[in-house]
Amino acid sequence: MPNLLDIRRRIKSVKNTQQITKAMKMVSAAKLKRAQDRVVTARPFANKMMEVLGELTGRIDESFHHPLLDARGDERYLLVLVTADKGLCGAFNTNLIKAAQGFIREHSDNRVEILAVGRKGRDFFRRRGAALAGEYVGLTGKGRVDLSEATELARDVIKRFTEDEKIDKAFIIYNEFRSVIQQRVVVEQLLPVMRTRSKAEEAATPSQVLTLVDYVYEQPPAEIFSRLLPRLIETQVFRAMLESVASEQGARMTAMDSASKNASELIDSLTLNMNRVRQAAITNEIIEVVSGAAAL
Repeated sequence: MPNLLDIRRRIKSVKNTQQITKAMKMVSAAKLKRAQDRVVTARPFANKMMEVLGELTGRIDESFHHPLLDARGDERYLLVLVTADKGLCGAFNTNLIKAAQGFIREHSDNRVEILAVGRKGRDFFRRRGAALAGEYVGLTGKGRVDLSEATELARDVIKRFTEDEKIDKAFIIYNEFRSVIQQRVVVEQLLPVMRTRSKAEEAATPSQVLTLVDYVYEQPPAEIFSRLLPRLIETQVFRAMLESVASEQGARMTAMDSASKNASELIDSLTLNMNRVRQAAITNEIIEVVSGAAAL
C-alpha cells in the first residue's frame, strides 16, 4: 500500500496538470471565437464564388479551353493535407490522416503526392516514407491564417498544375467546422475546376433551360476566367485553412475540458484513497497504544 507522502505528491502533480489543461481550454476558447467569426464571414463569399464560377464554366462552349479547366489525365494526383502543427486536440489530426490514407488506398493505381500543411501530417507521412511534394508548417499554429500565406499555397498548387504540369488533379483534405464538438472531414477537388450546372438547370426540362436567367458578360470568357479562376482556388484554400483553424481550436477546447474533468475525478479518487490510508494508520497507532497499555 502506498504511503501518504506518495499519494500527496500524486495529488499535487494531478492538480498542476489540471491547471495547465484549464488554461489551455481558456486560450483555445478565446482563439475559437476569433476563428469562428472569420469562418462565418468567409463562407458566404466562398460559396457564392464557387456557385457563380461553377455555373459560368458549365455554360461556356466545350471548345473553350483554359489551363485550370482542361482535364489532361488521371494518373498524377496532388493531395493537400491540412493538419495542425500541435497535438492535444483529440482526434483532430488522426481523422485527417486516416482520410488521407483512405484516399491513397482508394487511388492506389495512381501516383499520389502529399503537400503537407501542418507538422502533424508532415511528420506522420515522412516517417512512413510517403511521397511528399512539399510542406508548409507554421501557417495554422498561431491560431489564425493570413490571406497572403493561403495565396502563396494556392499559387504553388496552380503552378504545379499549369506551368510545371507535374500533376493531373489536385485535391484538398481539411476539417470543416460544424460546432465546438463536431468537425467533418472534407475532401474537395481543387484542379481542374469542375464544369457544373446550377440546381435550377439540373431540375429544369430541356424546354425550360432556354428561359433561365443568364449573366451579362462585359469581358470575353478568356479574360474573365484568367482573373477569376485563380482567385477561386485561392478562396477555396483560404476557406479550408480557416475551417481547419476553427476546428482545431474547437477540438482542443473539448479535449482540454475532458482532461480537466478526468483530472478532477482522479483527484477525488486519490483523496479518498489517501483518507483510507490515514484512517488505517491512525487505527494501527491506536491499537499499538492500547496493546502497550494492556501489556503494562
